[in-house]
Amino acid sequence: MTSPNEAFVAFEHVQKSYDGVSLVVKDLNLAIGKGEFLTMLGPSGSGKTTTLMMLAGFETATHGEIKLDGVNINLVPPHKRGIGMVFQNYALFPHMTVGENLSFPLEVRGMGKSEREAKIKRALDMVQMGAFANRRPAQLSGGQQQRIALARALVFDPKLVLMDEPLGALDKQLREHMQFEIKHLHESLGITVVYVTHDQGEALTMSDRVAVFNDGRIQQLAPPSDLYERPENSFVAGFIGENNKLQGTVEEIGQGTCTVRLATGEVIDATPVNVTQKGQKTLVSIRPERVEYKPELFPAGAHSIDAEVLEFIYMGDMFRTRLRVAGSEDFVIKSRNTQGQRMLRPGEKIKVGWHPQDARALDP
Repeated sequence: MTSPNEAFVAFEHVQKSYDGVSLVVKDLNLAIGKGEFLTMLGPSGSGKTTTLMMLAGFETATHGEIKLDGVNINLVPPHKRGIGMVFQNYALFPHMTVGENLSFPLEVRGMGKSEREAKIKRALDMVQMGAFANRRPAQLSGGQQQRIALARALVFDPKLVLMDEPLGALDKQLREHMQFEIKHLHESLGITVVYVTHDQGEALTMSDRVAVFNDGRIQQLAPPSDLYERPENSFVAGFIGENNKLQGTVEEIGQGTCTVRLATGEVIDATPVNVTQKGQKTLVSIRPERVEYKPELFPAGAHSIDAEVLEFIYMGDMFRTRLRVAGSEDFVIKSRNTQGQRMLRPGEKIKVGWHPQDARALDP
């Protein structure tokens, strides 16, 4: 989705200020397609949750329009927007059973008893909680409560579901399991989902596209693979995944390539992303898994730079080695734990190499 005219959800020049002076959300333009799973990702205070709350109707835009299926909803109250909502703390009514919790949004909409019962059964079966209709929330585990909150958001067949950090209270293993459950539910139902998280792994796993927020603006909007492989600025490169950063100055720049002199004098080639001229300072970004330390595995056209091993960590399925490279003591390489793989030792002098296409010259 690039045009608001094609969008199911559209933010057009939306701003939000709480004090009338500083903007929490700055001139937001965002188009979300019907059936899309879009994640808003960013650090605390970046504007992502405020954006979700404006879409839900719990906050009012200071400026601009929010449209749902072509209709301006700025003045439509939350309960009339037809939007399902899943919160981090689940927000289940403790004095009601699971079935009563799911029945509530249906009763508000004036639905008859037999239709309510059919929809409740379908929603509970959808999240594999059919046997729990008569229990109260306090009798359920955190993961079970999360499933019920999800079922309640889906029970009235909303055209849009919003999720605000819904997995934040779960332990790591359950959180990862629920990521796949929500992803599969989205695929089977074809609903539009807008999801907020600060967890980059969650965003990459679940989303069709990810909007990376910082300082009230979208820094990059792209599918997960593009965000990881082709970050458009230093913030995105640093926020999404682990990244090696080498400071330098652009010496030459051409079509699709540039030469960078690093702070310690080494010269490397890189792909220019948002640097445009000779003499410009740059931060060269290289993913740890794209760096090799065995010369026979260096890709064609790879650069070779001296390195010293500072730390070697065994992580089970992989090895993580921290090196001193071109003045940086936080240069990391990740290698798979395969048969015959040699463990590097602190103090060892090696060479590291990578393909110039994997080095991205970004803003400093």
